[in-house]
Amino acid sequence: MPTRDHLQIWINGHRHEVRGDDMFLSLSDFLRDRLRLVGTKIVCSEGDCGACSVLLGRPKSNRLEYQAIDACIAFLFQLDGTHVVTVEGLSGGQLTPVQQAMVDCHGSQCGFCTPGFVVAMHGHCEQMSSGERTNRDEPNWRQALTGNLCRCTGYSPILEAAERAQAAGCPSVAERYPPAPLLAEIANSATDELEMASGRRKVYGPTVRSDAVKFLVENPGATIVAGATDLGVQMNKRHIAPTDFLLLNRLLEFRKVEVNDQGEEGRVLMAGAMATWADLETVLCKELPQFSEILSRFGSPQIRHMGTLGGNIINASPIADSLPVLHVLEAHLGIEGPEGSRRVNINDFYQDYKQFDLAPGELLAQIAMPLPREDEWLRLYKITRRRDLDISTFTAAIRMRRDRDRISEARIAYGAVGPIVLRLPQTEEFLIGKTFTEETMRLAGDMAATEITPISDVRGSADYRRQLAKNVLLKFYHEEHPSLVVV
Repeated sequence: MPTRDHLQIWINGHRHEVRGDDMFLSLSDFLRDRLRLVGTKIVCSEGDCGACSVLLGRPKSNRLEYQAIDACIAFLFQLDGTHVVTVEGLSGGQLTPVQQAMVDCHGSQCGFCTPGFVVAMHGHCEQMSSGERTNRDEPNWRQALTGNLCRCTGYSPILEAAERAQAAGCPSVAERYPPAPLLAEIANSATDELEMASGRRKVYGPTVRSDAVKFLVENPGATIVAGATDLGVQMNKRHIAPTDFLLLNRLLEFRKVEVNDQGEEGRVLMAGAMATWADLETVLCKELPQFSEILSRFGSPQIRHMGTLGGNIINASPIADSLPVLHVLEAHLGIEGPEGSRRVNINDFYQDYKQFDLAPGELLAQIAMPLPREDEWLRLYKITRRRDLDISTFTAAIRMRRDRDRISEARIAYGAVGPIVLRLPQTEEFLIGKTFTEETMRLAGDMAATEITPISDVRGSADYRRQLAKNVLLKFYHEEHPSLVVV
């Protein structure tokens, strides 16, 4: 298998070989400082504002799939074998329908955010034209542009421009950059193992999972790179300065998402650790719409196109929005290590804050999520100060099975109420066998408040979180009670 010591990346149709320290630059810095493509703006360096949005083209079937990402928190060493299209590369001498609509609708005021909005609009048009749109009904431009901020508060003309561009028909990026020659070049590089170094820093991108494990054993302090949406922020803010990187994005099996029917065990959603939120959303909107709805809130489209399920699990934050539902689904984690493969229930995985059951040399490979049965209720909750792009003050997942009018099984998980996401065994046990009434859920809420250990911080007080722990069970009752049928 060929081993390569440099990066190959295509930008606006042109191939670039990148070596040395440049391999460790953020994509936005490389575009601006090395290629002078200054339409990609840098503001937050945290992936929050969208001014640095570019389109990232990755091979999918017989085409390149283009998605908007934040260039400020994507590092060049992640992007080998991809095609990046910047705002400069969208048009070929004349304005695209999106750009013309922004002019006609006066969608630009100070103009700093404009390139990012234009790219994000093109990205959403790409998604709609591919037939993989995950929005429930008509295209929701407000949701599609949640990852882009306008400091002049000029959102109305921008949204008007988006709708006008959609009506005019936005040509696909493939019309500007025919995919066949790009795919041929990219495909040749996709199977290469990467082994690159510059000074004290090195990057290893294996194509076989056993090689990834071997690298971790030999380099126990290595930083594993999945989507890097959190890693990018930490590195940009100089909070960390890793020297050894293990890339997982060349392990194609780690990105698979599929649903399997396992007989008496029911249907199970199997997701590789490198599955992005966008990969998952396509499946979840049909198979687990409650989870899909939460996904639409806890990250912008740009973040969901890069961030991964495995990264969210290993980041081990007690406010991680995916964890409560994984706990009540009794998800199992597939772990690969020097001693082979093993499975662990996610409820046994976390031991304390940022501490989990992962031995040296081991890495997360796959997540198995048993899907709820027809006789079960499942509700997910995310409490924030604002609806979109906000860190949770409180999260919850409640799953119950009923037998006529009685609760036969209960699983409850709360986030942001302790050092890890907490299951509530006493409350769960109390509910089993009880009639599903408002009084039952009120008593359960009182018990739940005694099982958690919240703290006060900038997002809410401990008392507020205890009250939420009570209220969410009553909310669950009032949302599910109308569907209760007693036979």
